[in-house]
Amino acid sequence: MLRVGLTGGIGAGKSTVSAELAGLGAVVVDADRLARRAVEPGTPGLAEVADAFGSGVLAADGSLDRAALARVAFTDDTSRRRLNGILHPRIAELTAREFAAAAPDAVVVHDVALLAENGLAPNYQLVLVVTAPPEERVRRLVADRGMADDEARARMAAQADDGQRAAVADVLLDNGGDRDVVVDVVRRLWRDRLLPFEANLRTGRHAPRPQHVVIADADPAWPAQAERIMARVRRAAGDRALRVDHIGSTSVPGLAAKDVIDVQVVVPDLEVAGRVAEDLRDAGLVRREGEWWDSAEDGGRLLKAMAMNADPGRPVNCHVRPEASPAWREALALRDRLRADPALAAEYERLKRRLASEPHGSIDAYAEAKTPFVRRVLAGADREE
Repeated sequence: MLRVGLTGGIGAGKSTVSAELAGLGAVVVDADRLARRAVEPGTPGLAEVADAFGSGVLAADGSLDRAALARVAFTDDTSRRRLNGILHPRIAELTAREFAAAAPDAVVVHDVALLAENGLAPNYQLVLVVTAPPEERVRRLVADRGMADDEARARMAAQADDGQRAAVADVLLDNGGDRDVVVDVVRRLWRDRLLPFEANLRTGRHAPRPQHVVIADADPAWPAQAERIMARVRRAAGDRALRVDHIGSTSVPGLAAKDVIDVQVVVPDLEVAGRVAEDLRDAGLVRREGEWWDSAEDGGRLLKAMAMNADPGRPVNCHVRPEASPAWREALALRDRLRADPALAAEYERLKRRLASEPHGSIDAYAEAKTPFVRRVLAGADREE
């Protein structure tokens, strides 16, 4: 099963994307619909809300009067927390039931308006964010929902801003124009990314990679992509992760690199490393079978576990290293030296581009050819300490 979070600001057209995904075969779990189910007439949730806020929040037919509830429950933080304490556990239970009922090969899309606001992004293996220009959103809210202009703007201002949503987005879906445009993008996303991602996760395959080295210009989006990956990794590893870091060339601002995000997880020992690598499937990564190691300075092997991306849209290497291995400290030392010394980083980039242009035969050979430079940098880091 692939878990996908879907969100977007009010008026952005999230429902268009949700409906298209459902039509393509996704199991859509609508958080707003479940919130309504939690307080349907006759439910314990509605009874508790009425007990907490008074019978004035009930309509004449016994259903919840949402406008009346809003007037008393959103007046202060205490009332809001009280309402959330009643509703959130019930909504969470309903959500868990719907996820559990989905087939093992399902793409489950959780449609959540306040995904960014509530810090939910690490719960999903991919997050889609629907966007539209603010003025277009206001126009839609006024024309389609009958809101006054100032009410529409107030509702938008009460939610996360575009930057906050972009920070949690693996995919930004621009729905500011013709509906057919975003629908076409969603269909291609389903075919080329979501379906292969789910199949790779289910079967334990990593997504295909080029067999030769391709060096990309530095991408300023790499750090934010790494942060999203690390948040998922931390959630999956739990307290077994002593630390999680962005390493490798993509962690050095301005440095050209293979377009692969490298992260490392430090764990107590090699046995734990294996278990964590297995559990990273929950973060969208699959364990690589076989024996994996880092090369020690004396030529020996420093054993570790490895996980790689099942997502065809974002290459990732996750190195799960025992605390006793010096390799994790070396990875940090190399990163930090390159960050601190632009001239050294530029020298490294020239080396990588030259090696990538040579017919050395494999990615392993490319990595081996960089080793003398890496060892020289690490020796310099040791002297500085």
